[in-house]
Amino acid sequence: MSDATTPALRRQLVQHLPELRDDDNVRIQRFLDSAWAEHGLVRASLDSYRRDLEGLARWRDGAAGGLAGLDRAGLFDYLAWRSRHGWSPRSTARLLSALRAFFADAVRRGERSDDPSALLDPPKLPRLLPKALAESQIDALLASPDIDTPLGLRDRAMLELMYAAGLRVSELVNLPANAVNLRQGVLRVTGKGSKERLVPLGEESQHWLERYLAESRPQLTGKRNVPTPQDGAVPMFLEPSLHPVSRQQFWGLVKKYAVLAGIDPARISPHGLRHSFATHLLNRGADLRALQMLLGHSSLSTTQIYTLVAREHLQKLHAKHHPRG
Repeated sequence: MSDATTPALRRQLVQHLPELRDDDNVRIQRFLDSAWAEHGLVRASLDSYRRDLEGLARWRDGAAGGLAGLDRAGLFDYLAWRSRHGWSPRSTARLLSALRAFFADAVRRGERSDDPSALLDPPKLPRLLPKALAESQIDALLASPDIDTPLGLRDRAMLELMYAAGLRVSELVNLPANAVNLRQGVLRVTGKGSKERLVPLGEESQHWLERYLAESRPQLTGKRNVPTPQDGAVPMFLEPSLHPVSRQQFWGLVKKYAVLAGIDPARISPHGLRHSFATHLLNRGADLRALQMLLGHSSLSTTQIYTLVAREHLQKLHAKHHPRG
């Protein structure tokens, strides 16, 4: 098979791998159940772990016992195959993270005595600074939806809320209807590791959220009862089918409104709104510790990367406007 060097070709390559074997599927599911129960991993992390582990299991196709019998040599062979086909260092680092968690669980269960990924160093990754939009671009993006339609009003409320509260995409689309307190103007958000935080709404996002709840949501639901998920949390933002808006759907909406706002869709992603929230607050003098709480970061070092973005912004301003810049 010829080397695949583009995402599309790599997807085709994965699609042609053998089907996942039942014994590997059982092991992967048992690990994911444990990761969810013990560590509170969110759905996006679980899905990422599943994709990485299933890719390795399908590539091995039961050889030498599948995942259960994987040794360092087999793991090296798989990593070499991925490297030949152009998977990125960042993708490989994520795979190694999934494997370490998977094999640590197997060792803890007594199913293995060793971890074949233990001595592998993750690839060195370049430090990527978050990409924030200019405030004028944010204004144009938020004004793009057609608020005279139920879906347009819903989309405006989602965009406003994501930027005002600095939400992760998963936090936004999984937001339950009872998470908002309009009287106090706060939002209860469940983030990574099932940790809860309270985030202020801000006047503008609260206005659009109130309009969505009063005007758009009743039109989308009609007289139908919204299905209640197993966890009992009825979703805030709905499709006409009464299903919640998915991550992929919201991604498509952001790209669509970027085009309408005159922004290159390649330069923006849903997470870019969260980056913009953080960067704009810092540029206006927000305290780093307060920003850490608003973003739901467990470590201050994660939040500190935004100070580099703010510093870069100030350096550009200085170079542009200072007589000796």
